[in-house]
Amino acid sequence: MATFTGTVRFNDLEGGFYELVTDKGDTYRLSKCAAKAGERVKVKGKLEGGGFGIHMSGPSIAVDSIEKA
Repeated sequence: MATFTGTVRFNDLEGGFYELVTDKGDTYRLSKCAAKAGERVKVKGKLEGGGFGIHMSGPSIAVDSIEKA
């Protein structure tokens, strides 16, 4: 389990999905997101590897919890 802090962004590619842009500038797809675009959050979850989703935007985080930062 890892913790990532950053800003939620909505990407409208292929029907739309949420991403986390970390403070380090990395971008991750979020498996689920209860936050709104533009909110700063702390995400706890597992970095998923090895697969590609329909969105093809980068690595994905299997979200365990998300809270405002």
